[in-house]
Amino acid sequence: MSKRLIVDAHLDLAMNALEWNRDLRMPLSEIRKAEMHMPDKPDRGRGTVCLPELRRGKIGIVVATQLARYSPPDSALAGWRSAQQAWAMTQAQLAWYREMEALGEMKQITTRSELDQMVALWNDDSLADENKPIGFLLNLEGADSLVDISYLETAYAYGLRALGLSHFGPGRYAPGTKTQGSITPMGRELLKAMEKYQLILDVTHLTDEGFEEAIDSYGGPVWASHHNVRKIVPNQRQLTDHQVKKLIEKGAVIGGMLDCWAMDIRFIDTVSDPWQLDIRLEHLVDHWDHICQLAGDSQHIGIGSDLDGIFGTEQTPWDMNSIADLRKYEEILDKRGYSSQDIDNIFHGNWLRFLRHALPV
Repeated sequence: MSKRLIVDAHLDLAMNALEWNRDLRMPLSEIRKAEMHMPDKPDRGRGTVCLPELRRGKIGIVVATQLARYSPPDSALAGWRSAQQAWAMTQAQLAWYREMEALGEMKQITTRSELDQMVALWNDDSLADENKPIGFLLNLEGADSLVDISYLETAYAYGLRALGLSHFGPGRYAPGTKTQGSITPMGRELLKAMEKYQLILDVTHLTDEGFEEAIDSYGGPVWASHHNVRKIVPNQRQLTDHQVKKLIEKGAVIGGMLDCWAMDIRFIDTVSDPWQLDIRLEHLVDHWDHICQLAGDSQHIGIGSDLDGIFGTEQTPWDMNSIADLRKYEEILDKRGYSSQDIDNIFHGNWLRFLRHALPV
């Protein structure tokens, strides 16, 4: 029996490659070995993502980010000091994706036909998975790097197909996680411009006020690329039942994320240990269960792992060593009573159905 294809709707690949200086073409063991004595970041030597591990797990299609936050002088958060610098960083990230394409390591998806071609490639068992390119769709995580609205045209032309207005902290277009407040006037203009291109709006990281405004006003496709539920982890970063229901009404898909603090309220990043708290991959299924109960089916959940999103195994379930371990969800979900069709939905079906509707012909 062939492996099920997995779609992961949130990976910061270019950021990892450039800001962490990781050659993601290398085996995971070699990446970790090279970082063994590097003290600059808490996750050094603990990464879980590289292109060979994606292939080993048959995670053949991903939503890959560009990410460069603007950080005003009074902000304690790391970021770039001008929108122009942030834009330049996203263009460096784009250049990395282009290099991976030139080497045959990755292949960009911008249209429905390109999506279908990539699905067919990864479902072709006559070809070895280790020789296939990883299909990727570009998502801009936080709009700070768009110097002004006109930059959206450039971004769409190079293949940007999804966009989130905010990230952490204050934002030029909308405030984000751990803040409060509504979308800025410039953010409202951006939503109107996004409708012209029918870009996917990613509501991840919006404040509660921003979420309500965005989902009520935006006329294009909407998803939550990497979000868990507030009923289980009661902080502002997670979705309330009300928000989940609104996303379901919009036909959205919600990607479950594997950052331990988003899975279990007991976990404190940089302090807690996943093993001591016994945080396992199965914990995410509790979040999926909750969304399924609200929806009445399994058609609105998927994987948006956020793995290596500024963290590694020190902040992931203890039974995960690499991103290829997403395959363990087949057995976990089966034991939890999910049908084979449900597992197909979660692994790839829901994201593919959404994208076949949202992407341009």
